[in-house]
Amino acid sequence: MILARFLGPRVWFLVVALVAAAVLVPAASLWLPADHPLHVPPYLVPLIGKYICFALLALSLDLVWGYVGILSLGHGAFFALGGYAMGMYLMRQIGPRGVYGNPVLPDFMVFLNWQELPWYWTGFDQFWFAAIMVVLVPGLLAFVFGYFAFRSRVTGVYLSIITQAMTYALLLAFFRNDMGFGGNNGLTDFKDILGYPIQAATTRAALFSASCIALAIAVLFVGWITRSKLGKLMVAVRDAESRTRFIGWRPEHVKLFAFTVSAVMAGIAGALYVPQVGIINPGEFAPVNSIEVVVWAAVGGRATLIGPILGALIVNFAKSTFTAIAPEYWLFVLGGLFVFVTLFMPRGIVGTFDHGWGGWRARRAAKRAEEGEAADDRVAAANPAE
Repeated sequence: MILARFLGPRVWFLVVALVAAAVLVPAASLWLPADHPLHVPPYLVPLIGKYICFALLALSLDLVWGYVGILSLGHGAFFALGGYAMGMYLMRQIGPRGVYGNPVLPDFMVFLNWQELPWYWTGFDQFWFAAIMVVLVPGLLAFVFGYFAFRSRVTGVYLSIITQAMTYALLLAFFRNDMGFGGNNGLTDFKDILGYPIQAATTRAALFSASCIALAIAVLFVGWITRSKLGKLMVAVRDAESRTRFIGWRPEHVKLFAFTVSAVMAGIAGALYVPQVGIINPGEFAPVNSIEVVVWAAVGGRATLIGPILGALIVNFAKSTFTAIAPEYWLFVLGGLFVFVTLFMPRGIVGTFDHGWGGWRARRAAKRAEEGEAADDRVAAANPAE
């Protein structure tokens, strides 16, 4: 009960909705007949699962942008690194079933005449090792990058440019064939995950459920952080970093913690994304992908928890719709949406609703107070002796 009041009803409603979706959507896809009105077509399950992964990525950005004020234009890099860690595990699971039948080397290495598996591929034949790398690699990169950036007090647009430069540098590196990550084609043609066929409807349903559960846990975790004393300190760093430093706190430590945790969340989102879409390539490092994440958070509303999730779902659903109807105009629609939100809804969808709802409640409370005072005055006038 205390935890429920601490996190608030909105967080718990979102968590319950995600857990319900993790159960009901796979059930509606696997068990209901195709002609049933509530049946979910099999192709929609990984598509919605992909949106859920994007929502987790947007939530990770909101932790640093909405609550600490760090506008990162490089979160696509952490997402892609987590995806590559999972992709390497999936490639090792192919074994002799590849085109060239090599039990150790992936097909692209055989094609490029690699003679042995690179040392950094060692261990990726085990899921537990890949799971550790999904968390460790993005987290370590964010920690090292953030340590030097925040220690040097790089802020504002300069930090945003540096994060985008980091993403672009990784893009160029992973495009090279001699890096050992598949070059331009990336990693694909996955067969199994944990011994189950990755294309099977049951496996896709399980991946969808795992994505929903991961997002629910992330919502609880971020809600707990932002509503704790640490969360108040994060907001203080966002709104008045100099004053926070003058009263004895170290803002760079707060930023480094939030940035590292955010990168780990983005890596987990990428790891869940790859087996559902079936491919990971250097295009995921593209700076435009990181900018799209910023658009999701801005549209939904920063520092609201539910806002970035809602923004990711709305924008990606619109993207799927408009790219099918008018693909040549989709980027104009996305740009127009961002401009509209920036000019007319700077708080985002959820932030604007909260602001309007709060203002209405304040006016209602003031009106009730005025009516109460007026009633007291009438009573006093009717009973002058009292």
